[in-house]
Amino acid sequence: MIQQFRNLNFINLIFLFVLLFLLRIGIYINLPQEMDTGFVELFSRLLWQTFPNTVLAPVLNITAAAIVVFTQALIFNKIINNYNILGKSSFLGALLFIVASSVFTPFLFLSPPLFCNFFLLYVLHKVLSEYKNPDSITSMFDLGLIVALGTIIYFPFVLFLLFLWIALIILRPFNWREWVSVIIGYITIVFFLGVYYYWNGRLLDFYEIWRPLSNAFPFNIRIQITDYIVLFPIAVCLLLGIGNIRQNFFKSFVQVRKTFQLLFFLFLIAALSFYLKPDFRINHFLLCVIPVATVLAYYFASAKIRWIYESLFVVIISFVVYFQFV
Repeated sequence: MIQQFRNLNFINLIFLFVLLFLLRIGIYINLPQEMDTGFVELFSRLLWQTFPNTVLAPVLNITAAAIVVFTQALIFNKIINNYNILGKSSFLGALLFIVASSVFTPFLFLSPPLFCNFFLLYVLHKVLSEYKNPDSITSMFDLGLIVALGTIIYFPFVLFLLFLWIALIILRPFNWREWVSVIIGYITIVFFLGVYYYWNGRLLDFYEIWRPLSNAFPFNIRIQITDYIVLFPIAVCLLLGIGNIRQNFFKSFVQVRKTFQLLFFLFLIAALSFYLKPDFRINHFLLCVIPVATVLAYYFASAKIRWIYESLFVVIISFVVYFQFV
C-alpha cells in the first residue's frame, strides 16, 4: 500500500476515502450512546448558554469528523508537496495524516482541537510562504488573528503565539515590527471579545477565560500504559523517521531543514499545552498530528526495504482497528 501512495496518482483519493472509514469501523459497529466532545465550553465562552451538549447523532458526528479529517489530509498533503518536504510529490502525507488522526477513539469525534487543525495548517503554510518575503508584517498580523480565533475555539491554542515568534526566529532576520504585529493581531480579536462581554455585563467572566494561564504545570502525570499500546508501532516508525531525517538533514535544502525545526517546536507546544485545559481530554493531542504525520511520511518516503515498511504500515493499521474493539 505504501508503494501505491508514493506516487501522485489521483486514484489514491479513492483508496484514502476507503481507508478513512476502515479506520473507523470499530466505532461504527460499537456506537456510543452519548458523547461529550467539548463544544459546551466553546458555546459557553460565546455566551450561548442554551446550546445543547450533543448536536449530532453519534453516527453523523463520526461521519462529519471523518470528512473534516479527509479535507485536512488533502490540505496537509498539498503543503508538504508544495514545499518539497519529502523530496518527491506523493500522497503519503495525506495517508499518514489520516492514520495519525485515527489512533485513539476520541480522535474520531468532532471536537475543538480537530477544528483547530485547520488553523494550524494555515499557520504552517503561511509561515513557510513568508520565508523569502522581504516584509511579513501584514502576514504576521493575520496569523495573530488566527491564533486568537483558535483560542476562542480551544483555549490551549493560545500557546501557539510562541510558535509564531519561534517561526520568526528560525525563518527570518530579526524585525521588531513583525514581532509586535503578531501580538497586535492577537489583541485585536481579544479586544472585540472583551467588548462583547462588557455589553453583556459579563466582564468578570471574560477575566475567567484567561485564568488557566496561571495553572502550574503538572509534573506528576498518571497514565495507564495499556491505553497507549496502540502507539507502539507508530513510535517505532517515528524513531526510524527521525533517524532518516538526521541522516539526510544536511543534504536537504535549507528551507526543508528549517521546516523540520519548526515542526519540532510545533509538536512540543501542542503536546505541552494540555495543562491549560482543566478537564484534560486525549483529543487534545490531535494538535500533534501535523508534525507526527510529517515524520511518518518522511520515513515511508525514504525507507528502502519494501517488506519492512509495508509490514510496519499493516501493523499500524491493525493496531488502530483492533484497539477500537477492546
